[in-house]
Amino acid sequence: MSNDLDADRKSSQSWYWWGIPTFFRCPWNEDPAAADIALVGVPHSSGNGSTERDQHLGPRAVRNVSGFYRRVHGVHGFSPWDVARINDLGDVPLPEAMNNEASVRDIEAFYMRLDATGSRPVSIGGDHSITGPILKAIAGPGRNLSGGKPCALIHFDAHTDSYDNMPHWLGARRSAAHWAAYTVNEGAVDPSRSVQVGMRGHPASAIHAGGVGGSSRALGYRVITMPEFENLGIEATLKIIRERVGDMPVYITFDLDSLDPSVAPGVSNLEPGFGGFSIREATRLLQGLKGLDIIGGDVVCLMPTKDSPNQITAQVAMVMMFEMISLIAARKRET
Repeated sequence: MSNDLDADRKSSQSWYWWGIPTFFRCPWNEDPAAADIALVGVPHSSGNGSTERDQHLGPRAVRNVSGFYRRVHGVHGFSPWDVARINDLGDVPLPEAMNNEASVRDIEAFYMRLDATGSRPVSIGGDHSITGPILKAIAGPGRNLSGGKPCALIHFDAHTDSYDNMPHWLGARRSAAHWAAYTVNEGAVDPSRSVQVGMRGHPASAIHAGGVGGSSRALGYRVITMPEFENLGIEATLKIIRERVGDMPVYITFDLDSLDPSVAPGVSNLEPGFGGFSIREATRLLQGLKGLDIIGGDVVCLMPTKDSPNQITAQVAMVMMFEMISLIAARKRET
């Protein structure tokens, strides 16, 4: 080591194995006012009691792998870190972590701080129940980031998460199975401007044998199932999404189970009987959203304890997070 400690630290910062892990080696700063884009971990896993519950380990896994990722977007042709102030705000405190309703309350309160400052969140969960309180905090009446109106939602998933016919999911009322319904009913999401993409799998019961997506269509969502996506292709799907969203403020949520299990084996709701998105299809879909007014996004359902030895699912979660960061930064760069 030289006599210049600050210079030595600066020289070491580009190496992923050096220092304290943060998302993409970003500065750790818990003040939302200091960030244009706030990277947040939501270590929550009591919102989906029907699956294994290690999703709360997701933020730590992504922090660990994301340090090595290259920082210039090869398709968009710029570095988001040069355009926007991007900080790791740490994890949402969840003192009652085994109580889903209390955790949903605490998540919403945390993100309301970001909404007040205009900091746009990109989050890693956590099970899919985290999306409901985030949306409630940043979209709808009185919310800053959405301009006081509901936002459009772009939802990548194998499942619709809109079962408003069920009063609870194993006791959880604002659960991973309910959030896409109650955010509509409570004015955070405009379903007439929203799209759910990638739904697939066998129906849960005979009453759903007509196909997936019925509960979402009843709410007003446009549902593009995986078979329809395969017929449409990427460009036609993007045209549907962009025409429906228009100039609305939009939130993106990406459930890793929308990916094919060969791409993302470490997720909590695998659908092994039906093919999901390839990594190329997923990244091209996200990249095709460039220019939209994206007020935030999240990546959910990473299960690090079920991941492969090379942590490929954590790396894929990192990629999805990077694409969302780049979309928000690209809009800032162009405006």
